Amino acid sequence: MLAGLAASAFLSATLLPGSSELALGALLLQRPGLWLLALLVATVANTAGSLSSVWLGRRVPPGTMSPRVAAWFGRFGPLTLLLSWVPVIGDALPLAAGWLRLPWWSCLCWIGVGKFARYAVLVAGVRQLAAGH
Repeated sequence: MLAGLAASAFLSATLLPGSSELALGALLLQRPGLWLLALLVATVANTAGSLSSVWLGRRVPPGTMSPRVAAWFGRFGPLTLLLSWVPVIGDALPLAAGWLRLPWWSCLCWIGVGKFARYAVLVAGVRQLAAGH
C-alpha cells in the first residue's frame, strides 16, 4: 500500500499524469491508523519527483526557456517553488528552477514545505470525513 502511494506520489510530481491525492485518500480510508506514515511517504516521494524535474531542467540549454518564467523566478525567487503542488503549473516550476540553476537546497526546502502543507491539509480533511464530521 505505501509503496503504491510512493510510486503514485513520485510520478504525479513529474510531467507524467497522475493523482497522488486519490491514492493517499484511498489508503487513509482503508488504513486510517497509517495517516502520519502516509503523510510522510507522500511528501517525500512527491518532493523527490519534483527534484527529478529540477534535475531535468538543469539539462535544458540556457536561453531556451520563456523569459516570462525567468522574470517570475526573478521576482519571487525559490519561494515560487511553494506552488509546485498546484495542478498544471506546478510541474513546470521545478523544471524552470533547474533551468535557472537555483540551489538544490533551496529547491528541496521550498518544494518539500509546499508538498507537506498540501498533503497535511488533505490528510486532515480525509480524517475528518472518515470520523463523520
